[in-house]
Amino acid sequence: MSQNNPIRLFITHAWDTTDEYLRIFEYLESSRNFFYKNFSEPDKAPPGGGKEADREELRRQIAPAECVIALPGLYRQQSELMLFEMTFAKASDKPVILMRPFGANAVLPNAITSLSDQIVDWDGRALIDAVKAQARHEESNRWDTIEFKLD
Repeated sequence: MSQNNPIRLFITHAWDTTDEYLRIFEYLESSRNFFYKNFSEPDKAPPGGGKEADREELRRQIAPAECVIALPGLYRQQSELMLFEMTFAKASDKPVILMRPFGANAVLPNAITSLSDQIVDWDGRALIDAVKAQARHEESNRWDTIEFKLD
């Protein structure tokens, strides 16, 4: 992964930029030396095309992605649409990273956990590590440093 070869991502959406959707980009942008290209385009809903037009546009957006990040809030609002996005990603042999519900200990439905390759908490480092591992099979070489002050 480099600036010339960014990881191609698709973030699930229902033709809207929710708080969860925007929060993902806060995490992605805050990581140094992490380069990605976003292929999700929630502002490109097909005009009056109906369910099949929506699905065709989503297929077009997901096709070039290396990895899909699934947002749990979308399942509560548009379960059929989210299941379609995740199922198409799996059928296209793309890994799916499922985020846990933000700030809650809610149980994720089996319908979406069974379609995910990895489930991640809302933690920037964990998300970046999961994307690198799932998209490019790069393992994190991070070390946590703990400083102690001895008196």
